[in-house]
Amino acid sequence: MCRSIKTLYNFEPPATEQEIRAAALQFVRKLSGFSVPSKPNQQAFERAVDEMAASATRLIDSLVTTAEPRDRAIEAKRAKAKSAARFGT
Repeated sequence: MCRSIKTLYNFEPPATEQEIRAAALQFVRKLSGFSVPSKPNQQAFERAVDEMAASATRLIDSLVTTAEPRDRAIEAKRAKAKSAARFGT
């Protein structure tokens, strides 16, 4: 799995359209092996990103949970602390 794809479900505030699209882009890049597709592949690449973003949005919108939403700021601090511990300051 791409390490740069982050969990987007059950956060407060909720994931934005841009965050979902960025995750879809990373997923399509991983599947295709292209960070930037060639001209002949551009249309298929963009269509795949659009479809993945739409699918991810439907998924996130349809999931249910009894857990409290996680706070983005707290999760960002935890990730930063974990990174600092792993890689240094």
